Amino acid sequence: QVQLVESGGGLVQAGGSLRLSCAASARTFSDYVMGWFRQAPGKEREFVAAINWSGGRTRYADSVKGRFTISRDNAKNTVSLQMNYLKSDDTAVYYCAAKYGSWYDIERTVKINYWGQGTQVAVSS
Repeated sequence: QVQLVESGGGLVQAGGSLRLSCAASARTFSDYVMGWFRQAPGKEREFVAAINWSGGRTRYADSVKGRFTISRDNAKNTVSLQMNYLKSDDTAVYYCAAKYGSWYDIERTVKINYWGQGTQVAVSS
């Protein structure tokens, strides 16, 4: 069992920045591909970013490329999402996700093994 706890959400003006963090309880954190997803009101949960076990590979949704950066610290069992140049369309609940196994289908919500409780990000225009 893996517990994921997000922090760092809040209200920010368009063009601003936020940094989300996720602390994981996994004894073998480095065995998990880690990701961030988001869900806006009335919409399905969507993929935002992912990072592989070592942190050497990353993947981003087209909508956030160049603005968001995912990173991980295996020594501290944490994964972070630095969000810059935020837009009103980024407003959503952001979820930390952990997937055991393949890196290739990390974007699929049905493949995620563990979810955090979510943290709200609101961007005012």
